Amino acid sequence: MSAPAVPSALTDDSAMLPAVVEVAERIGARVLARYSPDARPVTREDIMSRFGPMEEEAAEGVQAALAAIRPQATWLGEDEEEQHQGGLPAGEWWVSDIVEGAINHLHGLTEWGTTITLVRDNEPVLGVVHQPIGNVTYTAVRGGGAFRSGTRLQASAKTDLKMAMMTTSQDGGEDQAQRRHMAKAFAAMLGNALLVRSTIPTTFPLLGVAAGQYDAYWQFQPEMSGVGAGVLLATEAGAIATDLYGRPWRPGADLLVAAPGVHAAALNVLSSTT
Repeated sequence: MSAPAVPSALTDDSAMLPAVVEVAERIGARVLARYSPDARPVTREDIMSRFGPMEEEAAEGVQAALAAIRPQATWLGEDEEEQHQGGLPAGEWWVSDIVEGAINHLHGLTEWGTTITLVRDNEPVLGVVHQPIGNVTYTAVRGGGAFRSGTRLQASAKTDLKMAMMTTSQDGGEDQAQRRHMAKAFAAMLGNALLVRSTIPTTFPLLGVAAGQYDAYWQFQPEMSGVGAGVLLATEAGAIATDLYGRPWRPGADLLVAAPGVHAAALNVLSSTT
């Protein structure tokens, strides 16, 4: 008798996908219950008084639910991510931004949701993004394509950077050198592309690249929790993800995700600012 066939990684990861979607949608329902399109906080205290309870409620039971789906994967919390800025140790990791775009939620905007990514040996292999407003769910498994509520996504067919819709997401924080670098890159891209847009959170412009609505996205020193699912969705839709030296992107590196026809030109502009 021949040995039973060993499931491929694609088959194995695809089998987990419905359960991961269910977790993301359950989180979304909790956060949606706290959402108001009329929300207009005025002070930092206003924001923090709403953010804390919202995130605490949303996070309840998530780690346990994902552990039940994939027990061998380690949960990557905020503290652990800060310790692994140069890349994650080998193995599998659950990475999630439970309320991606919380600041938008708190101001009555619609671009917020939940991201869940399974990272294997520093490569995103399964990604789910659920946007409660509109009840839209994006899914991707490495090698299986990218989908928006079941409809396959395709990256842009543009080949001229002068016609490209570029996006970035960079606040710079307290790092003055990074702010200067971001401003230099933004100015350089303004002179070479049709339009350049800076927005938060990181996931939604990456979803736009996956859908072909935007042509490229870049970010300096992104966090895996912010870009993991979006990078997987964009690349599964046909986009190319590299660092700013043109090497395949890995966690901890600067990021450029672009449609194949404009990637080289966008990389040339951005690498000239480093």
